[in-house]
Amino acid sequence: MLAVLFGLLSFFSSHSDVSDVTQKLPVQGDSVKHPKGKFHADTTGRFIAINRIFIIGNKLTRDHIILRELTLKPGDTVYSLDLPGILDSDKKKLINTRLFNTVAIRTLELDAGKIDLLIDLNERWYTFPSPIFELSDRNFNEWWQTYNHDLSRVNYGVRLDQYNMRGRNETLRIHAQFGYTRRFDLSYRFPYIDRKQKQGLIVTFRFMEAKNLAYQTDDHQLDYLESDDILQTVRNVSLTYTYRPSFYQSHALRVDYTDTRINDTINQLKPNYLQRGELRQRYPTLTYQFTSDHRDYVGYPLRGSYFTGFLTKDGFSKSSDLNKFAASFIYAGFIDLRKGFYLSNNLIGYGSVPDDVPYHNYAALGYLRQFVRGYEVYVIEGPAYLLNKVTFKKRIFARTYHWQDMPIPQFRHIPFAIYLKMYGDLGYVSNYPGYDAGRRLTDKLLYGYGSGIDIVGSYDVVIRLEYSFNGEGDSGFFFHIKKEF
Repeated sequence: MLAVLFGLLSFFSSHSDVSDVTQKLPVQGDSVKHPKGKFHADTTGRFIAINRIFIIGNKLTRDHIILRELTLKPGDTVYSLDLPGILDSDKKKLINTRLFNTVAIRTLELDAGKIDLLIDLNERWYTFPSPIFELSDRNFNEWWQTYNHDLSRVNYGVRLDQYNMRGRNETLRIHAQFGYTRRFDLSYRFPYIDRKQKQGLIVTFRFMEAKNLAYQTDDHQLDYLESDDILQTVRNVSLTYTYRPSFYQSHALRVDYTDTRINDTINQLKPNYLQRGELRQRYPTLTYQFTSDHRDYVGYPLRGSYFTGFLTKDGFSKSSDLNKFAASFIYAGFIDLRKGFYLSNNLIGYGSVPDDVPYHNYAALGYLRQFVRGYEVYVIEGPAYLLNKVTFKKRIFARTYHWQDMPIPQFRHIPFAIYLKMYGDLGYVSNYPGYDAGRRLTDKLLYGYGSGIDIVGSYDVVIRLEYSFNGEGDSGFFFHIKKEF
């Protein structure tokens, strides 16, 4: 299959004339600095003063949210040969706010040394009430293969995501879920609370009750217990302070408090589910996160890089029911190989101490997008792991449709692209001491490889169809809705 796919990639390389949907992203600073004692070799350039900046199309979004993303401000002076690259970079920064479908920045020349900038925007749709019809399992593949696509293993409810509240890029999320797991979430994000637009806050409340609970792992498969009684209750409240000093770097400091209670049935079946046979676990958490994001388009990046690192401390004293320290990082690099070929690499590392924490607090590969492809149906638990994912892809189709008869302007812009890809992943998970239930896939090299198709649509929708092989000799078709990383 890999040979056939590679042949298809080569064919499309020589026959494709589809133009890039994005251009190369130059790294720009937060201000334009004049050269001191040195000028560009091209003497046809000249310095231009930015006079005014006009914004149109922002029916809801406040001007200051848009101006925050711009390198250029009124009164700045820029070298004419640098101007196209700076404007292209600013266009991408505005797109990456996820507030706009399209962004166009035009120059209006007033005289030989002065210009105005015109920013023309098409805003997204910001209100997304939607029903919840979700699987109670970790992913589609576990539900389909391990639990025989049992429709009774479904959670239902309603979700409301309100983006760009008050036109200030604030986000309100309300989540009310019933079924296997009852869950109620409420969060509000303030990206900026100061006049310089560098500091923000996020407030989150969460309540969860489960009558179906994974209480142990058997040969890297989760064992669930179903009951008419509530098996676990979790309450969590968190406050996050964010600081974004520049366009591409940000810091976050989050304080959580978590209160978990379990039914005595769980305690009898798994005495170390919490700790020392206890029915309740309470502890505060302090988390620091640093992020550096230089991706060209966050919805489906093709160029640039992304890094984020975490330091997390659970419990601050002996009175806390959990004392654990963890450090982790995620790095992703995206390279344009030209002619529609792209290469990406994702490296993830995690480590924690001590390694004798309760089962409920185990770390593992197999959740969210952190898994070796081909091992989607497995949970591989351990206090430390390393994962590397490489993808080589070829764009075979890319086009943006404009549905003029669509009565809602926010849905008239419809980008659509298809990519063929090959990939290979490596992973390693260290085993918890004395933990026999997860020993088969720990302390050994894990590898998976395969090929597939990515379908990319509007509003950051990515559908991934993949056929993977793993180091255990297994193979199969895997379906994912979100991007790889």
